[in-house]
Amino acid sequence: MLRKIIYFAVAVLIVLMVVHKFSMRPVARSDGVLAPDAPLQTDFTTPQPPLHMKDASLEPLAKFALTARVLSRDDYHFDAGAYLSPTDLALGWGRMSDSAVLRHINIQQGVRFYTWNVKTFPIPRREIETHSANMHMIPANSEVARELKQVRVGDLVTLDGLLVEADRPGGWRWRSSLTRDDTGPGACELVYVEDLTINPRP
Repeated sequence: MLRKIIYFAVAVLIVLMVVHKFSMRPVARSDGVLAPDAPLQTDFTTPQPPLHMKDASLEPLAKFALTARVLSRDDYHFDAGAYLSPTDLALGWGRMSDSAVLRHINIQQGVRFYTWNVKTFPIPRREIETHSANMHMIPANSEVARELKQVRVGDLVTLDGLLVEADRPGGWRWRSSLTRDDTGPGACELVYVEDLTINPRP
């Protein structure tokens, strides 16, 4: 009897995994630029009061808004920042939202970084670097958290929020980049997402 229960539980788990994988399959897109505009960053003229999430203090650094194509997503459960930012999205705009360009670029994510490689450059290297970024998403509320869980590779997303610096007791600190021109460690945006919309899929 116990063996039958175990087999049934394993079968249910496999079915659920298959359904989840199917529901999160990449969204196919035709050629063409989907997100022509660069992210909009607006600096504050005066210091803003900190936000608080669990034991972290979030210092607003700038207002932030964008519409961009999801190039990749990676979810986190166990690293130091996972309870604040459960998901990273690698996002692209301009020609980095065009399928004709992206099919020539191999994109990967891991350990809070976004990497890419090419055999031949479909667009200049610097354009790839300045028109895409890995962004750590901090959902501001349960509605944003639910929407974030539904985001798929290939989606066109629109978000509004804040770039922040997060501090926790003991000296732990996580600060957002404030430019789209940097690369390497420290170049990712830490985004407190107040509103997230997945644009209609084809």
